[in-house]
Amino acid sequence: MGEVDPAFIQDPEHRPKLSPIEATGIPVIDLSPIINKTVKDPSAIEGLVKEIGTACKDWGFFQVTNHGVPLTLRQRLEEASRKFFSQSLEDKRKVNRDETTLTGYYDTEHTKNVRDWKEVFDFFAKEPTLLPVSSDEHDHRIHHWNNQSPQYPQNFRVIIQEYIGEVEKLAYKLLELIALSLGLEANRFEEFFIKQQTSFVRLNHYPPCPYPHLALGVGRHKDGGALTILAQDEVGGLEVKRKIDQEWVGVKPTPDAYIINVGDIIQVWSNDEYESVEHRVMVNTEKERFSIPLFFNPAHDAEIKPLEELINEHNPAKYRPYKWGKFLIHRRDTNFKKHNVENLQIYHYKII
Repeated sequence: MGEVDPAFIQDPEHRPKLSPIEATGIPVIDLSPIINKTVKDPSAIEGLVKEIGTACKDWGFFQVTNHGVPLTLRQRLEEASRKFFSQSLEDKRKVNRDETTLTGYYDTEHTKNVRDWKEVFDFFAKEPTLLPVSSDEHDHRIHHWNNQSPQYPQNFRVIIQEYIGEVEKLAYKLLELIALSLGLEANRFEEFFIKQQTSFVRLNHYPPCPYPHLALGVGRHKDGGALTILAQDEVGGLEVKRKIDQEWVGVKPTPDAYIINVGDIIQVWSNDEYESVEHRVMVNTEKERFSIPLFFNPAHDAEIKPLEELINEHNPAKYRPYKWGKFLIHRRDTNFKKHNVENLQIYHYKII
């Protein structure tokens, strides 16, 4: 998985604590009122909207149960993921992601981020996916990107496409609940996704790590998109920075649940009413870990800025507009080459 950067050992901000705070964890929300078609009680929906809003404001993270995604489909993809990563490195690298291919396999040896202890396979939700060729604001070229698909396991492409279709349904339901919790129309966010979107699924494999005091599965970060919908196995390892005291809190796996977090885009849309929260993944010395996040992202040409309904003279816009596709490509480029400036963040667009 690559050698550990010596500078990392001296970096207290990234160096993991061996004894994170144990807690009951982030809120667990039952989505039955919107998934179960027989439920007609308006008060149940109102209660669900309030729960979602409180979780977004206080945590930025929550888990959902009774979410409507078929368990058998999730299990099929989890099995396919295990089979793919069980192959030899030579076979996995036949579908390498690189500077000219946006999806496929990569491990930390292929990026500048050697602090992360994992290997990954990325797959776009829509094919083709339209994205800018470069992050240069004067370069208006758009490329149509298609997925790479490994020969093994069998039917990999079909399984992952079926899975994406079901999780997308959940993503739209969650966006409706979040919109309602902000006092918006339920379909307010739909326009950013319905024509084109840049969402993608990531298969993560975290091998056992012999250097738990030096490495992380994934270093601390915030997600740049709108929503992340995460399926994780029973091993766990995800930690969230709790807003009230900035302490790292372990997220205990809930069987068959999904872990949801709001990303930077929702923070900007809500004009800081909801915050994208830092999180990281701890390594395990004995067990391998698998997870499958869907990063639900808008179209490349979506202009991201505080929504007009949520700003006024007493609560002016806190961010300058930016184009999502340019932001995403800049982020992607920094995986392979160092820029003269730090990785692009939404606070670079903050109005001071």
